Amino acid sequence: MNKTILITGASSGIGANVAKLFLDRGWNVGLIARREHKLAIIANNHENALCIKCDVAQEKQIKDAFQLTADHFGKIDVLFNNAGIFTPQARIDQIDIKDWQKSLDVNLTGMFLSAREAFKHMREKGGRIINNGSISAHTPREGSVPYTTTKHAITGLTKTIALDGRDLNICCGQIDIGNAHTEMVANLSNAGGVVETMAVSDAAEAVWNMAQLPLSTNILTMTIMANKMPFVGRG
Repeated sequence: MNKTILITGASSGIGANVAKLFLDRGWNVGLIARREHKLAIIANNHENALCIKCDVAQEKQIKDAFQLTADHFGKIDVLFNNAGIFTPQARIDQIDIKDWQKSLDVNLTGMFLSAREAFKHMREKGGRIINNGSISAHTPREGSVPYTTTKHAITGLTKTIALDGRDLNICCGQIDIGNAHTEMVANLSNAGGVVETMAVSDAAEAVWNMAQLPLSTNILTMTIMANKMPFVGRG
């Protein structure tokens, strides 16, 4: 039986590239996002694809999406917990509470709900949860209080799930991606905030490598970034 991965935020960017890669390599792929028409384009009529319109911040929608995926493919081996948003950049004194709450709803609550459902479905046979953190889980850029706060929180979520899942053969790891050439990063770059990017396909390959590991092995954290990204070093 083919392995099954469920990908949140699969309609664009890193999620879309990961979905295409896994489909091309023979996996069953459940694609989740709010934009169903975009999912259909990514799936491209692939027989191993299942497209599900879903808002990750809505508990019932997430429960239904995971159950539908499990019923359709028979199991869920891997979750790529990827859905996230970047609200308008601003100093903390200029941030609207609505943008703060929206970031929490999608980037944190959405990831919690998705990981929780994955964990439930993996309790019997084990599985792997890969949370998409960010370089911002370590080092912020200016004007990113909501996004950076949620990504720091994902690190705690990842470590706790990894600990709770040990006796159940459930692995949980975090991939922190720096400046992959996505629409989100391109928008930041246009604003003068990013100077170097890497191919999104390289990030997708990293997710592939994490997903391929046996459940006796876990990558707790992986950082992958453009080589010339000014993340390390001193000015």
